[in-house]
Amino acid sequence: MRRLIFCLLVIFLGCEDKKSEAKPNGLPEEQVEKPMDSVKEVGAAEVEQKDEPEFPILTEKNAMDFFLEYEKENKEDKVRIYTDFGEIDIQLYPKTKFHRANFVYLTKRKYFDGTQFYRVINNFMIQAGNTDDPKVKRKRKYIGRYLLPKDVLRGYKHHRGTVSMPSSDIDNPHKLASPYEFFIVQNPRGEYRLDDDYTIFGKVIRGMDVVDKIAAVDTDKADWPLKNIYIQKVEIIE
Repeated sequence: MRRLIFCLLVIFLGCEDKKSEAKPNGLPEEQVEKPMDSVKEVGAAEVEQKDEPEFPILTEKNAMDFFLEYEKENKEDKVRIYTDFGEIDIQLYPKTKFHRANFVYLTKRKYFDGTQFYRVINNFMIQAGNTDDPKVKRKRKYIGRYLLPKDVLRGYKHHRGTVSMPSSDIDNPHKLASPYEFFIVQNPRGEYRLDDDYTIFGKVIRGMDVVDKIAAVDTDKADWPLKNIYIQKVEIIE
């Protein structure tokens, strides 16, 4: 009898020892929930990696170096502008490489989407790329504040359909180009008086009828269309 009681005690105590070795919540080791601190560390690392900007904010100091490298990898030379009046296709010139690269870059960053033709003068030109919408101002803030130099010695002329870059509206005696705007010559006779002052970086290859329609709208004294004319989007095409 004593031997039987002794054997039962040994078995009972052995079971107690095995229970004490069980993992928390009865889960296998690989399923045990990790401490919160380790989870936070991984999350912080992921957030830091995602928050790193893909492109630098452009300034007068870094813009030229940026576009010098950007144009080597981004050789696209045709874009399509979708407007309230129809589509305009533009061929971009490789010789004015900084201005071409700038337009391709802003197109890919979707800067022009939602901007307007904000200066329209019939038998002269239509100018676009700006607006009074605060969202567009925020886009400029994220992309940067910079100007591009004139590049007028490439043999291009301001014929009808020419796409050119206006100078900045800030104090700018050298007429450095404002990278966010562009204008299209609508005058059938051309505007050759502009050749020495403004950089030509492309031409309209389809959609001059759309340019003429835009040029014909009614405007106020500041040449702003009485009814806003939006650029719905600009995209790269083959």
